[in-house]
Amino acid sequence: MRTIPIPYYTGTLDLHVAEENLKAVVTAKMHHYKAEKGEEELVREALANPIGSPRLAELAKGKKRVTLVTSDHTRAVPSKITLPILLEEIRAGSPEAEITILIATGLHRATTPEEQRRMFGDAIVDNEKIAVNDAFKPEDFVHICTLPSGADFEVNRLAVECDLLVTEGFIEPHFFAGFSGGRKSILPGICSEVTVNENHSYKAIASPYSAAGVLEKNPIHEDMVAAARAVNVQFTFNVALDGEKKIIAAFCGDLVQSHEKGVEFIRSLSQCPSITGDIVITSNGGYPLDQNLYQSPKAVATAEACAGEDGVIIMCCSCADGMGGTHFEKLITMGTVEEIDQYLSKIPPKETIPEQWCPQIYARILKKHPVILVTTYLPPGAGAPGQHDSRRHPRRGPEAGLRDEGEGRQRGGHPRRGSGTCGKGIKGGR
Repeated sequence: MRTIPIPYYTGTLDLHVAEENLKAVVTAKMHHYKAEKGEEELVREALANPIGSPRLAELAKGKKRVTLVTSDHTRAVPSKITLPILLEEIRAGSPEAEITILIATGLHRATTPEEQRRMFGDAIVDNEKIAVNDAFKPEDFVHICTLPSGADFEVNRLAVECDLLVTEGFIEPHFFAGFSGGRKSILPGICSEVTVNENHSYKAIASPYSAAGVLEKNPIHEDMVAAARAVNVQFTFNVALDGEKKIIAAFCGDLVQSHEKGVEFIRSLSQCPSITGDIVITSNGGYPLDQNLYQSPKAVATAEACAGEDGVIIMCCSCADGMGGTHFEKLITMGTVEEIDQYLSKIPPKETIPEQWCPQIYARILKKHPVILVTTYLPPGAGAPGQHDSRRHPRRGPEAGLRDEGEGRQRGGHPRRGSGTCGKGIKGGR
């Protein structure tokens, strides 16, 4: 019997699988990558050697108003380490600069003061000016231009009414933007709901190029880069993280060049051949990405690549913050997966409903694969569009889903929709 820890909330769930049923355990090499230097040293070294750009301190000289865009509570950016060093670098060039830290929420809820203290530390919360993007307040945004897709680009005015615009984030594969980091701090990070919705339209999400690891010809990525260039992001800082969310590398400087270097590093440590199994078990890597169901398709979409025909996907997601979006909850429960997809496919890009990308991706996956949700904070059946089976109590462990599916296969019948199928190959993924 093999025991595999599955990242879940702030800890793990133990998966117990008989060796003869375990085909592979696939994890990114970066989860086990050991940097030769400490986290702070990596940050400072990167800032001393920017890619395609002068040092941040040089760029800051003579600047009076600086906006520094950072990530919200749904991302694992180690801002307690990075923000103080970035602020120090800016002030080395412009000691009297008025700096605003702008939290990029996209369409997410506001980051609470308590979350800010956990993310940034007391010193920054008590002594720095912090603003939280609110995509639903039209008065906070200014129209800049039309993006390559035809979408209207509306951005938080704090990104426009400054002398220097800086972003920070982290890079990892992203299931429809190709990779996170860099330009994503602007779009969707600090854009209006109008712009975010159109960037996440049915047409854009349905593109075959809107996929993990794909940047070339990716319409979502192209709009994001155009948006970041339109507001003149002069310096961007991004890190790579291991499985414990520790910094293992840092890349900064020019918006595109530094991001490309980071992507090259991440790709070398995260890309691997898909291994198909009859049951694929995965998670969103624990907190903060597993705090609601809205974020969960990121891992489910990755698991989809490894699920064989009629393969079952078991998703471990705590959902400590519930469903994660009122529009998402309404759309994901409106009917069968076919009815959901048909409804969404008829919505024009400029009429995109907030959060519709999530049920769109779930509908695509659920047409081919039953999905079992192992969770603590959602009641059984919550968010279930016909094929989605919610198992509420993780104390049973994800192997409860394995056991149920195995019994269905041993009986020789095709299990009911929502419970899926079982085969000889099981892939445990993170």
